[in-house]
Amino acid sequence: MKIVFVSSEMSPFAKTGGLGDVLGTLPPEIAAMKQDIKVFLPKYKCVNTKKFALREVIDRFVVPLGQNMISGSVWATNIGKIEVFFIDHPEFFNRDGLYGDPEKGDFPDNDRRFTFFQRSVLEVLKAIKFKPDIIHCHDWQTGLIPVYLKTLYEKDPFFKKTKTVFTIHNLAFHGCFPPDSLPLTGLGWEEFTFHRLEFWGKVNFLKGGLVYSDMITTVSKRYGQEIQTSEYGCGLEGVLQERKEVLTGIVNGIDNNEWNPETDMDIYTQYNVQSAEKKKAQNKTALQKAQNNDVDANIPLIGMVSRITDQKGFDLILPILKDIMKLGAQFILLGMGQENYHEELKAIQKKFPKQMKINLKFDGKLAKKIYAASDFFLMPSRFEPCGLGQLISLRYGAVPIVRATGGLADTIEDYNARTGVGKGFCFSKYSSKTLLETIKRGLEVYEDKESWWKLVTSDMKCDFSWKQSAKQYLQIYRSVEKQALKVYD
Repeated sequence: MKIVFVSSEMSPFAKTGGLGDVLGTLPPEIAAMKQDIKVFLPKYKCVNTKKFALREVIDRFVVPLGQNMISGSVWATNIGKIEVFFIDHPEFFNRDGLYGDPEKGDFPDNDRRFTFFQRSVLEVLKAIKFKPDIIHCHDWQTGLIPVYLKTLYEKDPFFKKTKTVFTIHNLAFHGCFPPDSLPLTGLGWEEFTFHRLEFWGKVNFLKGGLVYSDMITTVSKRYGQEIQTSEYGCGLEGVLQERKEVLTGIVNGIDNNEWNPETDMDIYTQYNVQSAEKKKAQNKTALQKAQNNDVDANIPLIGMVSRITDQKGFDLILPILKDIMKLGAQFILLGMGQENYHEELKAIQKKFPKQMKINLKFDGKLAKKIYAASDFFLMPSRFEPCGLGQLISLRYGAVPIVRATGGLADTIEDYNARTGVGKGFCFSKYSSKTLLETIKRGLEVYEDKESWWKLVTSDMKCDFSWKQSAKQYLQIYRSVEKQALKVYD
C-alpha cells in the first residue's frame, strides 16, 4: 500500500510533545511491514537543512489561499526507507515556535499557515506523482485534508481511490478560527453548518477531520470511549457519537531502542532486569547527590516528568505535597507549565530542601535519569489520551502511580498485594485524598522488598513497543481501503 502521513510534528525534526514521538516511530514500523511510506511536515525554522541532509525537490509551486496564490518549495530527506517531505514558505514557518510564542500565545495566522500546509500536501502529491491509498492525518493541523478530498478534490481522478484515517492525539486542541477564515480554505459557505465545520460560530479544523474522514482513531480504547461523553468530549461528543461506528482506539507504543536502561548512556548506570535491584539504587543515589537531596538508596523516590498543568493533575498534587514529604518520600519533578503552579512548587521546596527538587525546564537527559532513579512515577492526570510516561517508566522499573483514565487505564493494571498481579497503583476518583491514599498503598508495598522487586522486574518485562500497534494500524488501512465508508452529515 501507498500510505502518506501528514502531521505538524515528527521527531527528530520538530516536536513539542507526544505527537512528535508517535510520528517518529509509527511510520518506520509500518514501513518495516513492506509498505510504501511518505511523510509530510512544515519546514519550520528548527528543521536544519544541513543537519538533516535536506535536498530541494521542488523549487516552486503555488496554491490558492483565499483570493491569493501563495508560492512554496519542497525539501526532502530519507529516514531509512521513508521519504520525508517538508513544505517550505518562510513567511509562515521560519519562526522560533511551531504554533506560537510562549508569552504571546498562538500565532494569529495559524489558520493561514496550516491551510496553506494542507492544500500544499495534496498538490505536491500530484506533482511527485505519488497516488496514496491512505492519507493518515494527525490532529487539527491536518483536519482539512479529509474535507478537501470529499469536496474540492472529489472529482479529481488522481485521488479517486484515496481514503483518509484521522487520529486524535488530544481532543482538547481544536484549531478554531473566526468565520472569515473559511474563504481562505477555498471551501464554500455550505461547509459552515453545525453538521460540518461550524463550532460555536467558528471554523473548527478538527471537526472537519472528524466529520469527513473515512476512519477515526485515537490513542487508547478508553479515551475513545471517554471522548463520546460530555465530560471529555470538549463539545464534540455529539459528532463522535454519530461516527462511533468508524471510531477506534489504538494504544501508542514506545521505541524500545531509545528507551532501554541496558544501553542508555544518558543515565548514571546501565542495568537490566537481572541487575535492576542493585543498579537502580546506584542511579538513585547519583541523582540525589546531583539534585542536592539527602543521599540514601532506601528513601522512596517519586519522580515526575510532565507539563505542569491542570490536565496533568497538579491541582491534586499541590494540596498533599507536604503530606507526601511527611511520609518520608522524596519528590523530583522535571517540566514547565502554569506559572501559578511554578510558584507554589518553589515555595514548598523551600520547606523541604533535602526531599524535593523542582526542575522548571525541559531536559531530555535529566528525564532519563529521573526514570532510571525513581521508585515510583507519578501521573495523576485529569485526562490522558494515551500517555507515554507510564510506558517509559515501566521500561525503567519506576512503578507508575496513575489515575485510571484514558490510556493510563488501558496500560496500567492496579496492583493487588494479595495476588501480586498488576503493574502499578491506580485510583479513579479525582481527589487529592484518593491520590494520597494510593501513594500510601504504594509505599507499603515498597517496604516489602520481596514483593516490591517482583513488581519492578515484572514491569520491566512489559512490551509496549510499536510493533503490535503498527499491525493494528495496518489492519485499519486495509479495511478502509476496501470499504466505502459514509461521511456523517
